[in-house]
Amino acid sequence: MNEMSAIGYPPLRERDFVLATDLDGTFLGGTDENRAALYDWIEENRATIGLIFVTGRDPEFIADICDGTNVPWPDYVIGDVGTTIAEVRDGGSIAPIGALEEDISQRWGDKGDAVREALHGHPGLTLQQTPFRYRVSYDLAADDYRPGAEDKVAALGLDHLVSDNRFFDVLPKGVSKGPSLKRLVAHLGIEEPRVLAAGDTLNDLSMLECGIQAVAVGGAEAALLERVSHLDHVFTATEIGAAGILQAVAALDLHPTPKG
Repeated sequence: MNEMSAIGYPPLRERDFVLATDLDGTFLGGTDENRAALYDWIEENRATIGLIFVTGRDPEFIADICDGTNVPWPDYVIGDVGTTIAEVRDGGSIAPIGALEEDISQRWGDKGDAVREALHGHPGLTLQQTPFRYRVSYDLAADDYRPGAEDKVAALGLDHLVSDNRFFDVLPKGVSKGPSLKRLVAHLGIEEPRVLAAGDTLNDLSMLECGIQAVAVGGAEAALLERVSHLDHVFTATEIGAAGILQAVAALDLHPTPKG
């Protein structure tokens, strides 16, 4: 399913509604019944609903869950905490969009080795072994963590992001989910009022803050809810995960939703 798929879906700019959603805890959150209701609704309305995954996960993970479960394939992917921007092509391949990733690559500047050297042995950080292209990520043990990693990252001209008090990501300066979503939406010519961004942890904060209407789903991280509580364009759902997305779509009158 790319900009004009083989089965005739219109481009996203022509669809009535586009869901840009985090995965863990959001699109993949909630009960089996809630997820099935959301996924079936999307699949039954692909001509009018577009789907963008905006996640910390990598394209390989996305392909695996879409191939092996009932999770719908997205039309586009913003992965690796905003450092990957890609289209989903017919047959399920996920292909980076070079025109949108060029700036990300330049901001990163091949600093992966420098990051790993600077943070090697830092208390509370355990390097994740996945070979991301434009980020370096760590598991964070909050009880063992000692301040100072933030300063080491800043000295390299990069940004850091802590989410769910469990993950420490090092990213190119100014790159995260929100800026990458804005860039993709503009590139595709989608009117922003047709888009809903959905998330549940602090690594979704830039997406919820970027000005596109958004939902913090039920069960969201308390720190995220505190940061977005003053934002009029952010809907706070009471329903968990997938059900919270449908709750927001109905409350904001973005697209007809399943009855009941």
